[in-house]
Amino acid sequence: MSYRLMKLFTVLIPTLLIGGFEFFRHSVIHHLLSMETGNYLITILTLIISYAFASWMFKTIELKNQRITNEREMRAIYEERERLAKELHDSIAQTLFLLKVYLKKGKSEEAASLVNSIDTQLRQAIFNLRMNPAEHVNFSNRLQNWLDDWITVSGIDIESDIQLQNGYFTTAEEVQLFGVVQEALINIRKHSEANTLIFKLHTRNNEWEMNIEDNGRGFNINEISSNHYGLAMLKERSEKLNCSLEIDTQLNRGTKISLRGNKEYDKSI
Repeated sequence: MSYRLMKLFTVLIPTLLIGGFEFFRHSVIHHLLSMETGNYLITILTLIISYAFASWMFKTIELKNQRITNEREMRAIYEERERLAKELHDSIAQTLFLLKVYLKKGKSEEAASLVNSIDTQLRQAIFNLRMNPAEHVNFSNRLQNWLDDWITVSGIDIESDIQLQNGYFTTAEEVQLFGVVQEALINIRKHSEANTLIFKLHTRNNEWEMNIEDNGRGFNINEISSNHYGLAMLKERSEKLNCSLEIDTQLNRGTKISLRGNKEYDKSI
C-alpha cells in the first residue's frame, strides 16, 4: 500500500464512519436515543474506531518500514559483494602476475609469500560470501571463527574478547564491522611486523565499542596521506556505521584502532 493511499484512508475512514453514525442517529433513530445517551455512544464508538484504525495503520507502517530496512540491508550486502569481487579481481590478478615473475626468476621465498597472501585473500572472500542475509547465524561465533582462521594463516596471536548481544547489529552493520576488522588485520599482517594483537568488541545497552591493538612497529600517521586506501576504507565504513574512529599509533609502539557507536544516536538521525 502506498503512502498516498494510507493518507487517503486516514482522512476518509474515521470521517465516514463517525460522520455516518451521527447522520444515522439524527435522521433515523433520534427518537429512540436521548441526547446524553447518544453523546456517550458516539464517544465510545469514536474510541473503538480510533483504536482499531490506529492499530491497523501503525501495523501497516511498521511492516512497510521493516520491508524497507530489509531491502536496504540486502542492498548493502550485495554492494559489499560487488566491492569484494572487484578487490579480488584487482588484487589477486596482480599477485598472480607477480607470482609468475618470481617463479621465472627462481625467487622461491618471495613466491611462497605471495601464495600465502593469495590464500589469505581467498579465505576472507569466502567468509564474506558465506554471509547469507536470510540465515540468522550468530555474528559473534562467525567473527570468532574468522579470527581463529586468520591466526592460522598469519601466524599472529590474537587475544579476543567479544561480548556481543545477539541481534544487536543489523545485517548491514555486521557487513561494515567485518569490513573494518578485515581491513585492519590485513594492514597489520602486511605492514606492522606484530606478533600479537588484542581484539575487543563490547556492547552495553545502546553503546558499543571495538578496539584492535597490535604490538607492531607503528607508523607516523602525519606522514600517511588521508587518501591512503586502508585509512580511507576505515573512515568510509565508520561513517556508514555512524560511529567515531580513532587511530592511536607511534613508531615502535604499535597501533590501536578504536570505533565507538551509539544505537540511540543512530535512530535519531
